[in-house]
Amino acid sequence: MLDNLPFEIEKRQNPTGLAVITVSFLALLGAFLVASIIFWAYGANPIKAYQVLFSGAFGGVYEISETVRRATPLLLAGIGLVIAFRAKFWNIGAEGQLLLGAIAATWVALFSPIPDPFVIPAMFFFGFLAGAAWGLIPAFLKSKLGINDVITTLMLNYVAINLVLFLVQGPWKGDEQWGFPYTNEFSPAAKLPTIGTTNVHWITLVIGVLAAVVIYYLINRTTPGFEIKVLGSSPAAGRFAGMSYVKTTLFVMFVSGGMAGMAGVGEVAGIHHMLRNPNELSLGYGYTAIIVAWLARKNPLAVIVTSLFFGAIFAGGDAIKVSLGLPFQITDVFNGLILFFLIGSELLMSYKINWSGSK
Repeated sequence: MLDNLPFEIEKRQNPTGLAVITVSFLALLGAFLVASIIFWAYGANPIKAYQVLFSGAFGGVYEISETVRRATPLLLAGIGLVIAFRAKFWNIGAEGQLLLGAIAATWVALFSPIPDPFVIPAMFFFGFLAGAAWGLIPAFLKSKLGINDVITTLMLNYVAINLVLFLVQGPWKGDEQWGFPYTNEFSPAAKLPTIGTTNVHWITLVIGVLAAVVIYYLINRTTPGFEIKVLGSSPAAGRFAGMSYVKTTLFVMFVSGGMAGMAGVGEVAGIHHMLRNPNELSLGYGYTAIIVAWLARKNPLAVIVTSLFFGAIFAGGDAIKVSLGLPFQITDVFNGLILFFLIGSELLMSYKINWSGSK
């Protein structure tokens, strides 16, 4: 019966760059079409909504700066997720690793004896280590005990959230905050410099761009990068060749968690200047970074572009909420639809349809 079909499905051995771009574009188009239906259901003109979204993201200097500002934590966390995904370690815990970086930066800013000239470097150093340590927990559990990485990384997010809540409502609660669950404000020495009057903390942005280049070189030009790709595609083959699965897993999660940790440093030291409620500290950047890395097709350099794309959705989404009165969760709807269509499009990446007479 299947022999009478007017097409056959053929597995792609190595998808071309054109195929990757085409499939990704179609996935985004599908997500935006479905979002248009949601706009219409809420009584908003979809064309008007997208005009407002674009204007809110790129309509002026302030709007562009807000897009870049929102893209910065996505860039750092997304690059870290790329290297984890390359090794087929499904790190869903960037949100928690980001929060651990924020906690470490707050400790440096408010409680450490580090001299003022060294505070900012120390914040990034300890923020990286804190995020990396949080990432090593699920890496050890999977590589040594075979425990599912998706579950452990996801559950640790909630542990990190409650750890932040404990600190800001308990031992670190600031005596200057009039009852609000925040720490005291950072001193000027612990606040990241910004570009002009914008909220773009340029040190974090520069670190993110440099990290994209370094990770790209690491993956494509070094022995550890080769081992990551081999073990990610075929762990059995890698082990047969003498590669250490445990060592590689621990390494990729050390880097992945550390990158997310530095994203947390940027948010707490560049935007909020205090540790506060996790929902205020991060707008789900760690979760959105998963989509950033996926859309970049695990290419660190492409993360620079995809993080800006989702930074624009965050910035433009705020404009839509205000101008059109749409629900606060509209940005999450966008992100969820994009991830759904990207995952669904993976079938088109792995297989192609040959219609009768097309061969």
